Amino acid sequence: MRYAIVIERAEGNYSAYVPDLPGCVATGATLAEVEAEIRDAIAFHLEGMREDGLAVPSPSSQVEYVEVAA
Repeated sequence: MRYAIVIERAEGNYSAYVPDLPGCVATGATLAEVEAEIRDAIAFHLEGMREDGLAVPSPSSQVEYVEVAA
C-alpha cells in the first residue's frame, strides 16, 4: 500500500504524519530520518490495527501542490 504523508519542519527537526492513519506520527532530525521513521511507524501502526482486529483503511488521501503568486 502507498500512504500519503505530510512532513513539516519544526524548530530543529522534522515531523511527519499520515492523514489516512490518525495517530500515526514520527519525528526525525533530518528529512531522511523522518522518512525512515514514518515508514516504521506506518508498519507498526498497521500491525497493531491487525492485532486488534481493526480494518486497515485503504489509502485515500491525495497530494497536490498549488502555485500562488507571492
